[in-house]
Amino acid sequence: MENTAAQRAAEWLLAEHHAGHRFTTFGPPVAPTSISDAYDIQDRYVALLRPGAGETAGYKVGLTSATMQAFCRIDHPIAGVVLASRVHRSGAKIQRSDFGRLGLEFEIAVRIKSDVPASKTAFTAELIAPHIDGVCAAIELVDDRAADYTNIDVRSLVADNSWNAGIVLADFKPTWPVLEPLLGRATQNGDLIGEGHGRDILGHPFNSVAWLATQLASRGVTLKAGEVVMTGSVMKTIFPEHEAHYRFDLEGLGFVEVQVS
Repeated sequence: MENTAAQRAAEWLLAEHHAGHRFTTFGPPVAPTSISDAYDIQDRYVALLRPGAGETAGYKVGLTSATMQAFCRIDHPIAGVVLASRVHRSGAKIQRSDFGRLGLEFEIAVRIKSDVPASKTAFTAELIAPHIDGVCAAIELVDDRAADYTNIDVRSLVADNSWNAGIVLADFKPTWPVLEPLLGRATQNGDLIGEGHGRDILGHPFNSVAWLATQLASRGVTLKAGEVVMTGSVMKTIFPEHEAHYRFDLEGLGFVEVQVS
């Protein structure tokens, strides 16, 4: 996308957030016409956020299920940037009023051990695995700003940093069980609200990391040591409507908690 158009779109997006407006798709003349255009806008939008939100702490991968991809009329996941000030520890207290509309996604996060080298060929889970030194239960904070899901434009979603508004992390474990059959169970005030398995994330969470590494490489970026990757939700997004305590347990790996008020 032409640099000036992408910058104008990013500035409009930032103004929309500051004004508290509901999520809407971009209109001409700055509407992204491709996913590549959308990432061009995302890059500039994230750059506008950095002075207040810090540097890149990692990434989120979204739309990792076939159902959600079909819903958004694409055949691949999407990515967004996690900024340092938006990383929270388990037990964090989150205010709904800080978001247009807060959503919670229950995920498996990984920590990158060593820089992933640039490559012109697609990464695989096997190639990525040696670059991972920690796995943990995690919750992504998403802000869809009350989007109308009957009229979703995934390019506008990607431009809006794929709706990432933060993450909540448990302690990373240096060893972990086999991830495909790993059961994750989410509760609200102790009551079960959903569950899923590691295999629900592109067959294996490391496939998600491999996709991300390939996507970043296509834009001249690489995963760096210490960065966190949110690999995708094992269940549908939950939109809290009242004060509540949420917990996500990963069988044999641990749990993460967040208090929403």
